[in-house]
Amino acid sequence: MARVAGKVAIVSGAANGIGKATAQLLAKEGAKVVIGDLKEEDGQKAVAEIKAAGGEAVFVKLNVTDEAAWKAAIEQTLKLYGRLDIAVNNAGIAYSGSVESTSLEDWRRVQSINLDGVFLGTQVAIEAMKKSGGGSIVNLSSIEGLVGDPTLAAYNASKGGVRLFTKSAALHCAKSGYKIRVNSVHPGYIWTPMVAGLTKEDAAARQKLVDLHPIGHLGEPNDIAYGILYLASDESKFVTGSELVIDGGYTAQ
Repeated sequence: MARVAGKVAIVSGAANGIGKATAQLLAKEGAKVVIGDLKEEDGQKAVAEIKAAGGEAVFVKLNVTDEAAWKAAIEQTLKLYGRLDIAVNNAGIAYSGSVESTSLEDWRRVQSINLDGVFLGTQVAIEAMKKSGGGSIVNLSSIEGLVGDPTLAAYNASKGGVRLFTKSAALHCAKSGYKIRVNSVHPGYIWTPMVAGLTKEDAAARQKLVDLHPIGHLGEPNDIAYGILYLASDESKFVTGSELVIDGGYTAQ
């Protein structure tokens, strides 16, 4: 129960869903966790749950599209714990729309959160990790960063961007000798508040999503959290610039 003992982690979008499960698991495995989110009430609840389970966590209010907010969150992390070892860029939104139906305003909104937020989170994490002697950055992409969907034009673009940006950052860090690894995770459909919102809690809509996965069921937040834990830990010390696909067979078809 100490796969990341002594490490300090920041997880964006950690008030709910995959981010919350990741923060809880990292804390359970010994990390000090900073939960970054706009949802302060839910974020503080997540902190309380971690502390009740014997872990250590704090909440920082974080708008991932705001460079100054990112810098402030990292500064607070370093002030509290003196280092940063793990950064999980998880915050993101869903948006359904084809190339014809998506407005430029909605396109830019999706990119600002899903892609710009990852860029900023990676950039500030690298600067902090250089001072700490290295670390691991995990960026949340999606199966929709690997394959296309006619109704997810903006989302596909944002998650595909995360995929290749991650490789660029990984190569930069490796060739610069920073001892910082950067990898992406590609979930299938995971039953989170975001996916529940897409289905509007309709049983038939949920079943359509289930049917996309050969394994026969949707994923759970912990299915992704365990993959992130592996990439965050020293167990994956030879892994960088890679894509970890956790999708119930979705992209194997």
